[in-house]
Amino acid sequence: MSEAAAQTTSDATTYRRLLGLLRPYKVVVGATLLAMVMDSLCMTLFARTIKPMMDRLFTVRDPHVIFWMPIIIIGIFFVRSIAVYIETYGAAYVGRGVVQDMRRRIFDKYLHMPASFFDRESSGQQISRITYTSEQVAQATTDSAKTAIVDGLMVVGLVAVMLWTSWELSLALLVMVPMIGLLVTYVGRRYRRINVTIQDVVGRVTGVVEEVVGAHREVKVFGGQDYESARFNDVTDRTRKLNVKVAATNGLSTAFVQLAAAIALALIVFFATRPFMLKGDFTAGSFATIFMCMGGILPSLKRLTTVQSNIQRGLAAAHELFDIIDTPAERDEGTIVIERCRGDIEFRDVHLVYAGSERAALQGVSLHCPPGSVTALVGRSGSGKSSMASLIPRFYEPTAGMLLLDGKPLDDYALRNLRAQIAWVGQDVVLFDDTIARNIAYGALANAGEADIVAAAEAANAMEFIRGLPNGIHSRVGEDGALLSGGQRQRIAVARALLKNAPILVLDEATSALDTESERLIQDALTRLMKNRTRLVIAHRVSTVAHAD
Repeated sequence: MSEAAAQTTSDATTYRRLLGLLRPYKVVVGATLLAMVMDSLCMTLFARTIKPMMDRLFTVRDPHVIFWMPIIIIGIFFVRSIAVYIETYGAAYVGRGVVQDMRRRIFDKYLHMPASFFDRESSGQQISRITYTSEQVAQATTDSAKTAIVDGLMVVGLVAVMLWTSWELSLALLVMVPMIGLLVTYVGRRYRRINVTIQDVVGRVTGVVEEVVGAHREVKVFGGQDYESARFNDVTDRTRKLNVKVAATNGLSTAFVQLAAAIALALIVFFATRPFMLKGDFTAGSFATIFMCMGGILPSLKRLTTVQSNIQRGLAAAHELFDIIDTPAERDEGTIVIERCRGDIEFRDVHLVYAGSERAALQGVSLHCPPGSVTALVGRSGSGKSSMASLIPRFYEPTAGMLLLDGKPLDDYALRNLRAQIAWVGQDVVLFDDTIARNIAYGALANAGEADIVAAAEAANAMEFIRGLPNGIHSRVGEDGALLSGGQRQRIAVARALLKNAPILVLDEATSALDTESERLIQDALTRLMKNRTRLVIAHRVSTVAHAD
């Protein structure tokens, strides 16, 4: 199969999947399609009235036609107005619904993707799929489909009226067919190439903006404004050039269609004035009908050729989104569900090689952490400490070897249940733009009572600063905890772990970036947190893990 044929087959498959997204809206889709048919039919009927209107209204002045023709015209356009409203509203309703459904599916997919997926792709690209790429899908499913259906039926209807009026003159339309056929083929291939690239470039634009906004302090301190400005200009310039190419292709197709239509129109005028056409029942009304139909066909053909841009952009977006949807989520084949594990952790000859890396992060690690013990992992950066800890909640899968919990392989546990047994306090605390209370009682802890939240904050030495806030535990923390200091964020993370009360606790450099006073408060809170749990403590310095077993 040729590359072009394979691409056409792929596009057809993608479009069928897109149409599958319309099933929940089949009633609205049916009403919208009916309105589109009525819209085109009304214009066809209006074109059909031109001949009797010209011949019997102005030439013969038939009183019957004089009375009824205004009523007929008002009736046609009244029905068309209703049809246009229904098709516009229906297309928007279905299109917005499809975009929302696609965004929800992509977001839900992100929530269940393995950590390796987020390692190999920029967050800007991931955000762009939900904000920009999903929006393009509406172009392929509704907006462009509306244009294709309405204008396609309009062309068919007007051509039928022309053939009914004078099939001899209408043969001039044959001049347009091969010209427009060649144009559609060329334009379709060009749009496909350009729009696939646009999806990638827009993701890069989002990524650059997100990096600069998140690292604005570093950009200012290290004088990176000029560099970042040049980088942003380079990416946006590529986007501009690609969009200009799309506009140029649209302009080329419009000009080409106009030229083809002008040639056909000139032929109609030429043949309409020949002596053999002036005989018989060919009247001024016949010529006006054909002329008006050609005038109506021209804008429809222009929209039909340029609509390919939106369809190809939507298909390119859908290809990308369906690739993500089809990507395997985290493996979760375990069936064991327990209330609370004992916390017996064992590494058996564990190896780990990250995807895309030639160097092993872990090689032949064997380790036993008895229930209730404190195991310290001490070493330089990059020695594999965090990699070991990340295997316990199955953020990554070992390349070889096995991990066991209470004597059973981790794979045998249902993934959600396994992670329910683990609390995690890291150096890079993640807080959500919400209240302190909701950050402590996050996720599965959301039903915790206020008294339990306050008790956890008290045990974490967090109430010391929370009491001084205007709304106490109901004060907002800002994006990523921007309204709090590093030590305050760390204590909220400890309070979250205390509230979870999990039998396994992982402390990943939990105090390495804190000042002496904050570290003292955190260590005091961790002492309470670490009781009666299996603890895995990651540190650079041996002094911080002197209490380890």
